[in-house]
Parts: sequence; structure tokens; C-alpha cells
Amino acid sequence: MKKIVVFVSLLVLSASAFSQKKDYLYTLESGKGKLHFVLYDETPLHKANFQKLVKSHFYNGLLFHRVIENFMIQGGDPASRNAEKRARLGSGGDELERIPFEYNPARFHKKGVLAAARDGNPEKKSSACQFYIVQGKKFSDTELNNFESRNGVKYTEEQRTVYKTLGGTPHLDKNYTVFGEVVGSTALVDEIAGVKTDSFNRPEEDQKMKISMKKMKRKKITKKYGYHYL
Repeated sequence: MKKIVVFVSLLVLSASAFSQKKDYLYTLESGKGKLHFVLYDETPLHKANFQKLVKSHFYNGLLFHRVIENFMIQGGDPASRNAEKRARLGSGGDELERIPFEYNPARFHKKGVLAAARDGNPEKKSSACQFYIVQGKKFSDTELNNFESRNGVKYTEEQRTVYKTLGGTPHLDKNYTVFGEVVGSTALVDEIAGVKTDSFNRPEEDQKMKISMKKMKRKKITKKYGYHYL
């Protein structure tokens, strides 16, 4: 009997270890092209929630309804599906249960990261469906020093280099949950960020999205897209 129990336990452990060798690669498509991204293991609540929404095709047909060049592109409002022109968007999904704040200092607002939108709730809980992808801009050491003091963060030399050379939105650090990042090219982010918008930052021409997911070996994701897991 003991041998059987041990054998079963080993099977469970092996299955668990095997599952960690794979991850989901997400593909976001729009009329301007496509991009690929992964979600962080360090933010499990956000990862599981987003995965559930993609599996149910929740995002297909929704808009990037708030676009600000050199800042970010935001989407995921369920009210944006078939929304009338010039309709104000951004409050859809408020009736859904918010996701607890998941802050990890290793995950910061560099260009290409996905982060959860939220309202002004003091717990910094995230919207259950709205997210943004950072475009941002480059910052100097002096500016980064100011953000460290203002937000109570401490950047590593590597993070500073990223903000100075790649860019991002460091003023948002420690205030919103960063839960994934684009792997490979971020060209689509630049394309959408550069479209003409109205006075409410909604693109004058609808920017619809479609998001799909595919299980893939982590080693393959690293080899093909250069992404390294923590």
C-alpha cells in the first residue's frame, strides 16, 4: 500500500513539474497588426483572471478605447463592443468584482508591459477586465530619483537602464498591478498609440482587438521571443 501511495505522489509531483515547463503565449490582433505577450507567475490572481477571460473570448471585438501617445493604450471595457461613435467609454466592468493589488518590485512599468486599470479605490484593487499596455517615454536619472522619492520605490541599476534606454511610465510604479509583458516586437503598441483621437482620448477610427492563447514550452518562448522567466 505504501508503495502505491508513494508512486501516486510521484506522479502528482511529476505532473506539477511538467506543467511548469509550459506557459501560455497570448496573441493580440488588431487591424494594424499583432503582438505577442506572456503573463507573470508573480501575479497569480491577475494571470488566472485574464486567462479565464481570454478562454471565454471576452476580449474579441472590444476596443482600445483610451489611447495617449507616449503613455499607454487601454482597452477591455465590455461597453466598447459595438459602441456608438463618440460614446464615452471606460466605466464598463465596474460591476464585476475587483482583483486584489499584486505588487512585485521586480515588475515595473517599462515599455511593453501589461497592467491592470483601476479606479481610485484606496486598496488599489484592479478592474476585473480593463488593462493597458505601456508605450511611455525615456527618463533621466534625475527624474527617476524623483519618482523613487514620490512613490517609495528603489530601482535597480538594470531597471534604471531600461527606463533610460527603452522607456516606460515610472510614475505609475507601486500604484497599479503590472501582470505581463509583450515579447518580441512592440511595434503594434506604437502604431495604435499614434492614431488620431478625440477630446476623450478615444481613437476616431475604432481599434478593435482579438486575443487568443496557445500553450507552449517556456524554453521555446525564450528561444523564439527572447523572454526570460524569473
